Amino acid sequence: MKHVIFAAIAAVGLATPVFADPVEGVWQTQVDDGAYAHITIAPCGDKLCGTISRTFNDSGEYNSANKGKPIVWDMVAQGGGAYKNGKIWQPSTGKVYNSKMALSGNTLKVSGCVGPICKGQTWSRVQ
Repeated sequence: MKHVIFAAIAAVGLATPVFADPVEGVWQTQVDDGAYAHITIAPCGDKLCGTISRTFNDSGEYNSANKGKPIVWDMVAQGGGAYKNGKIWQPSTGKVYNSKMALSGNTLKVSGCVGPICKGQTWSRVQ
């Protein structure tokens, strides 16, 4: 009987789901230099990263050379929808900035910063 109880407890423990971070998923950027993208945010080790998964312009979806490239990396969840200590790449300029993000429902405010001065976009959840 002890073996059955132990097996039942072990099965419940192994079935416990791993919870995804609320920012994980697909996000649509704002238009930058006439185009926008879908960014897939997912774990990368113990941090969060975003990759350009689809690209669009005035004519619709197109195959940009930036597709598949990382755009956000090393983002650390702080709790309460705050993320910091990451980096963000701006494809239109090729520059990399220190980055932070703030999640509120289906809106993600993403900022690239040089010192105390930050420039940002508001991304919308696609999935």
